[in-house]
Amino acid sequence: MKLRVKNLYKVFGANPEKGVEAARKGMGKEEIMARYKLALGVNDVSFEVGATEILVIMGLSGSGKSTLVRCINRLIEPTAGSVEIDGIDITQLSDNELRLLRMQKVGMVFQNFALFPHRTVQKNVEYGLEIQGVPTGERADKAKQAIDLVGLSGWEEYRPENLSGGMQQRVGLARALASGADVLLMDEAFSALDPLIKREMQDELLALQARVGKTIIFITHDLDEALKLGDRIIIMKDGRAVQVGTPEEILTNPANEYVEKFVQDVDITKVLTVSKVMRKAISVTHPKDGPKTVIHKMHEEGLSRLMVVGKDRKLIGLVEVEKVTDAIKRGEHTLEHVIDRDVITVRPDDNVSCLFPVKKYPIAVVNDDNKLLGIVKRGSLLSGIADFGGTYGHQ
Repeated sequence: MKLRVKNLYKVFGANPEKGVEAARKGMGKEEIMARYKLALGVNDVSFEVGATEILVIMGLSGSGKSTLVRCINRLIEPTAGSVEIDGIDITQLSDNELRLLRMQKVGMVFQNFALFPHRTVQKNVEYGLEIQGVPTGERADKAKQAIDLVGLSGWEEYRPENLSGGMQQRVGLARALASGADVLLMDEAFSALDPLIKREMQDELLALQARVGKTIIFITHDLDEALKLGDRIIIMKDGRAVQVGTPEEILTNPANEYVEKFVQDVDITKVLTVSKVMRKAISVTHPKDGPKTVIHKMHEEGLSRLMVVGKDRKLIGLVEVEKVTDAIKRGEHTLEHVIDRDVITVRPDDNVSCLFPVKKYPIAVVNDDNKLLGIVKRGSLLSGIADFGGTYGHQ
């Protein structure tokens, strides 16, 4: 496990230990404030994050999400609990040890970009390496590689004032990547961007993650953003993690009434995968089968269409009863002239929203080797979505 947070508390005010003790006895945020004049920011939060995982922490304003992420790198000092990165409990590190860990292992991307206006893109990206004492030539090379990764090649000598908001955020991301940090903390990183640029940056982050495989903690108040980016999501309320799970788990099995209200108007198709609405392709046919064999199989199974697969179960195409019947009338003994090879295929992990524009059903569900796993009919798509509840549409 790359990152482990265990029983973490943050209390603001004098004698914060009193707040921790009260919280452990079950006292809530408002009661602790009323009785002790202490603000409970993080209340007994525990979670783990694996390498290459994107964990999204979300909640409404005041839920504790930004306080939590700042406790992870001790920009805010935790009151109690532990934060381990690669097995190192950062709450036990000296100032010098913490500074070294931040430089080498943890990068942070802020909402307001936090760029130096007097530095070029290249020099902004080099900054962390410069602080680390990396030689000039080496840090220039590492910065250039990071700039290329975020798609800003050619902009190295421009200053931030010449860049759009989305481009400035790319610079911030490149700076974090250039340091070689394994863990990226992104606090409302895209919330200041226009909606279109925001969606583009979300897509860019997912594409970048596929290439570099970092451990990313992403803070947001936007549920759609959380559903799109998160491998898992933590929903915060009053400093507590009220539910931790995959987007699908949170949408289909909310832990309590608060989470249920939080997600009640979400389009379920944004997280539902094809594997949840497909039916196993039990009945198939093979190129060696003649038209009469296929008609017999269709009659026995009550089907009007069959997928055609090879001996290795790789998809070849589809046959329909009308065309097979015509082949029999023509005296044909093979399926060669009636196989429709223009079958639409999807992967089981694809989002079901990709199915809505499709006009031609059934759709074949295949793996990366083109082996047939199942089929999706229009009826099974709609009934599968209905089984999971929520709203759906063609957005």
